Amino acid sequence: MPVQARTLVIVRHGQSLDNERDLFSGIRDPDLTGRGVEEAEIAGRRLRELGFSFDLAFTSELTRARRTMALILAQLGQTDLAVRRSTALNERDYGQLAGLNKRESQERWGAEQVRTWRKSFDAVPPGGESLAMTADRLIPYYRDEIGSQVRAGKRVLLVAHGNSLRALIMHLDRIGADEVADVHLATAEMQVYRFDEHGAVIEKRSILGHNRETGDGTRS
Repeated sequence: MPVQARTLVIVRHGQSLDNERDLFSGIRDPDLTGRGVEEAEIAGRRLRELGFSFDLAFTSELTRARRTMALILAQLGQTDLAVRRSTALNERDYGQLAGLNKRESQERWGAEQVRTWRKSFDAVPPGGESLAMTADRLIPYYRDEIGSQVRAGKRVLLVAHGNSLRALIMHLDRIGADEVADVHLATAEMQVYRFDEHGAVIEKRSILGHNRETGDGTRS
């Protein structure tokens, strides 16, 4: 069945080399692992099986998202689809945490402080961005560039990052800052949104992929 107009599919990139090592990535630019490539290809095949095709796509400037997008589009047979890239969709900047694994960061700053930086909306890691700051750059771009296309009736694919997509989900689902700790996307996890002509969400559903089937999602 053809995918209806005013549809947005959001996808987190496949597993990256930093994910594999349990490192904070932020705006570091690791490539996908072999597993990450497989996750992206499975996501693309799943979308194809469900009859998805797209009019336009958006992604960040980081390799792991751009490569995931390319792999998905190859599975969809849409390698010529227009893909718009923007730093507004980049992962949040983890500052001094970037490149450290969770154990190293907890030894340096304490487990509770690191958890606060990771999960809260307003806490700013040293030299980095809070989720609120990420939302401040992402939501205007979404509203002006992506949302406007969806409202015009386009079917849009967005591939981005765990935290940039957390910020977008907060916006679309009207989730408060006190609930954001519970928002999480596994690598290559997909969410589908449908909108009315005014841009209001009228339906949301998840598409099961590799991680959910195996119960092995990689956290940010």
